[in-house]
Amino acid sequence: MINCAAVTSNGMRRQTLFWGDVIILYLSLFLALFIRYGADPRYVLLLRAHLVPFSIIFAVWLLVFYIANLYEIRSAKNNYEFYSTLTYSFLTNALFSILFFYFIHFFNITPKTNLFIFLVVSGILLGSWRYYFNRLSARNTFNNNALFLGLSPQSQQIYDHLLANPQLGYNALGIIDTAHYSAPEILEKIIAEKDVKTLILGPEAYLVPRIINILYKFVGKGMVFYNLSYFYEMATGKVPLGAIDQAWFLANLSENSKRAYEVGKRVFDIIFAVIIGLVFVVFLPFIILAIKLDSPGPIFYKQKRIGRSGKIFTLIKLRTMDHDVEKKTGPVWASANDSRRTRVGRFLRRTRIDEAPQIWNIIRGDMSFVGPRPERPEFHSKLQEDVPFYEERCLIKPGLTGWAQINYKLDFKDGMTVRDTFEKVQHDLYYIKNRTLLLDAGIILKTINIILQKLFSKTKKFITDQPTSPLSS
Repeated sequence: MINCAAVTSNGMRRQTLFWGDVIILYLSLFLALFIRYGADPRYVLLLRAHLVPFSIIFAVWLLVFYIANLYEIRSAKNNYEFYSTLTYSFLTNALFSILFFYFIHFFNITPKTNLFIFLVVSGILLGSWRYYFNRLSARNTFNNNALFLGLSPQSQQIYDHLLANPQLGYNALGIIDTAHYSAPEILEKIIAEKDVKTLILGPEAYLVPRIINILYKFVGKGMVFYNLSYFYEMATGKVPLGAIDQAWFLANLSENSKRAYEVGKRVFDIIFAVIIGLVFVVFLPFIILAIKLDSPGPIFYKQKRIGRSGKIFTLIKLRTMDHDVEKKTGPVWASANDSRRTRVGRFLRRTRIDEAPQIWNIIRGDMSFVGPRPERPEFHSKLQEDVPFYEERCLIKPGLTGWAQINYKLDFKDGMTVRDTFEKVQHDLYYIKNRTLLLDAGIILKTINIILQKLFSKTKKFITDQPTSPLSS
């Protein structure tokens, strides 16, 4: 029993956010010009002169909002994280707008006061619009009472997730343990008293004929049914490893339907690998100099990794650690304060610049821009034993970045763990099932955003950590 109503609901909410932003931006432009010129008879002419250049700006603004995850319903909360992201995105867009008008002279306007008024008006309206949207999203949960059938770690996880994220549109009532003898009676009572509109069924629910008979009474009466694995995937962006089996892979990971996608992806990989590779070559001499001055040893570091279908290939990176350090420690997972890293290496790792030589792996066909990150053979066998369906992430080429990298915030404080890998595999399987060129483009854009944020924070930290000159006191 699978229904696409929730996917449609979330899609509608995203569209509401998008078109709401579009309306706010154009309304801000109209108001800014009205504030500046009032009833001036030239208002219509001035508006026409501003529409084309500001429409170009608005397209960039919306793209920045998308990259910053401001169209993800999961992040639509009135909290510090949301408004810091909104502020960061708005300031980025404001800077772009200023540079656009002051350095591109294809238009007959160079707004100064008008642009300033627009930024003030749009900032107020966008902030207010997002505040009320987030608030209404949280309130609307009580119109969609959801009930889980089947007690399991996965149903408990998604139940807790709904409680923590009311903006997703569900009021989670609870979980019925279908193994309990009175489960059918409890189910009927809750449905009658609580106006249940959404039922999420775990595998256990299908094993109780009395429960199935009750559910059939409500088919066609407005109640929506979901398989637990499908609902979990839809709400979290990852696949629950404990709620799927081999049949799930046969039903969801058919490669024949992806042939056109794979061809398009390979063309994309080659074109952009060449472009980015040429840009990287320009900066390579400066990077080589920094690495050489910081520590002795080679510039590049080669490492065996597991690729598609278990094929081993040689991955290339910029060296970020002391030369031959693993001769002493053996293969170990990296951690946040890894003492093996050099000073330049810490910067290269944090900004992901050390991954740039993997462009060659992409051109060779060992990797793609987007896919699961390739693991070392030394860890692969152990992870196969500890993490369910770990081997299935090798169904496609590994990637320079991936769905897991932009969605799972890895805490490197104590180093990589099996639990971290478990979470990443859930994201990897979601990507393998749902991969499209559009999703790939979104992952790449959001990866660029993450790199720029880390580069900015690293540069800021470097500046603030410098000792104060005695002359400045």
